[in-house]
Order: sequence, then C-alpha cells, then structure tokens
Amino acid sequence: MTEENQNDERLVKSEASPEEEKIEITLRPQELTDFVGQEQIKQNLKISIEASKKRGDVLEHVLLYGNPGLGKTTLSHIIAKEMNANIKVTSGPALEKVGDLAAILSNLQENEILFIDEIHRLNKTIEEVLYPALEDYSLDIILGSGPAARTIRMPLNKFTLIGATTKMSMISGPLRDRFGHTFHLNFYEQSDIEKILHRNAQLLNVEIQPEAKLLIAERCRRTPRIANRLLKRLRDYAEVKNDGRIDEGAAMEALQMLQIDKFGLDEIDRSLLQALIQKFGGGPTGLNTLAASIAEEMDTIETVYEPFLLQMGLIERTPRGRRATPAAYSHLGLLPPKNQALF
Repeated sequence: MTEENQNDERLVKSEASPEEEKIEITLRPQELTDFVGQEQIKQNLKISIEASKKRGDVLEHVLLYGNPGLGKTTLSHIIAKEMNANIKVTSGPALEKVGDLAAILSNLQENEILFIDEIHRLNKTIEEVLYPALEDYSLDIILGSGPAARTIRMPLNKFTLIGATTKMSMISGPLRDRFGHTFHLNFYEQSDIEKILHRNAQLLNVEIQPEAKLLIAERCRRTPRIANRLLKRLRDYAEVKNDGRIDEGAAMEALQMLQIDKFGLDEIDRSLLQALIQKFGGGPTGLNTLAASIAEEMDTIETVYEPFLLQMGLIERTPRGRRATPAAYSHLGLLPPKNQALF
C-alpha cells in the first residue's frame, strides 16, 4: 500500500471524504439540545441566540476554533437553524480573489449566515475586504487605478459570519477582534462520546452493546468524527462476521484488524513515535526533520497527530524540537534512556 493510499484509508485524518460528509449530515444533530458535549459553549450560544431573536437583530459574528472533528461545522449549521436563517458555506482556500468574496457578500440576504471553514487560510487582501463588511455591513469597491482610483462603499444586508479554524494563532489580531463570540471546542469526555455513539447507532439502525461503545469511546481520541468512523467500520465488520451485532468481541476483533491500540493510536501514530525514538534518540527533533523522516507534511503532523499525542503525554514540545516522553517508550514496549528525566 502506498503512502498516499495509507492516508486515504486512515481513520485519524483531518478531513472528511465526500461520502463521509453525506453520512455526517445524516448523523449531524439539528438543535443545540441534541448536540452532546461542549456544555459551556452551548449555554453561551443559547443565551446569545435567544437575545438576538428577541431584539430582532442578527447574531454577532462567531469564531470557532479547535482540532479537526470536534463539531465546528455541526455547530455552525445548528446556529443557522436556531436563528431560522439560511447558511452559505465556503472555505478560506476557495476564496482566491477579492471578487470571490465580494460576490458572496453582495448576494447574502438579511440575517443569513456565512460560514468560512479554514478561515486562517484567507489571504491578507481578502481579509482586509472583510473588515468593513463585519463592522459596518458595507463593501468597499475600488474603481479605476493609480491616481484616478476612487472608492465607493456599497451597503450589505446584515449577516452573521461564522469562522472555523484549527489554527487560532494564524488568525490576525484585527480579524479576531471583529468577532463578538470566540469559542474553543475541547476534546470530548468519554461519557459524551458514548452518548454520541448510542444516538448514531440508532440512526444507522445498528445494534451495539454497552461494552462495545466503551471500547470505541476509549479508542476514538475523544473526537466524535473518529468515533463515527469507527462505528461505521465496526458496523461493516459486524454485518459480515457477527450477524450485524456489535458486541465486545466483534468490536475488539475489528479494532485489532484496524490496528487501533488501547490509546487510540494507529499505525502511522506509532510510526511517528518510533521514528522519533529510533532515528533521533527520542529527540528533541525539529518538526521539519521529523516530517521528512516519515514522509508526512509538517502541517498534518501539527494539526492531526500532535494535539492528541501531546494530550496523552507521549510527546513534548521543547525549544529545540519534539521529544518522546517516557510514556511513549513504555507504550511501544521500549526502555527510555537513563538521562531522560534530565531534559
């Protein structure tokens, strides 16, 4: 299997395939009351939405940030439904020219919601066009060029922008300041993942035992998107091997076949740790060097692998680079160097 195909088959990837997106839409909760987890965010959103509806005003702009698969897109659609508003969806990379954004903004109807995924990838010129649109609901259009150029201001209908990002640090201060609400989505509690699995198993019409739900919840990296992927893979396995029932035995066999270990790490995660330990003596090692050693992009390591490995205490970030912890050696069945504790 090629490296490219490995990544395509990977359960722990940042983006959903078109087929997965269709299934995710089916499983996606439609109301705040159905959205499991992120309780503080839900409470704040509920109050803001109700207040906006009572005033007959648009909701202030919302910025959602957190790791892939935690529900930023789902929350955006729920906000739109709760506000009884249409939602237009785009992404930072898709907005290549100022005209692309201007066309979307000028066609927004009153109270509509514009959702921009990967908003940190907007280029600077397009970002500057957003400033007056977010503050004054107007669009500055430059006519002509050189000394004869002049700017006219075109009014826009009032709208709400919802931006989503996995890299808050890459969003400029001026853009961040124009959002009235900023919410950080955290990794989910295991009990919340079990509730999500229970709900989605019913929607998928699959029988799943409590012990199997617990196994998935323990190994899904506390991320709903990965939990749903595992549920669908286990459903396939159970249909072929276990008369359609996902019990503890079938779940364990399927997870072993998928090479998902007790920490939720897959083969590529373990390869990263092995490279860090065996090729670089446990580190510290620069991110670019580590990425080259496993033929992976730095951005993917930073966004997909690293957050969970850091949270599990398997790697550390140091001024000199990434370093494997004693827990990483233990997980791989290796002995850490005697001087590990000195760093």
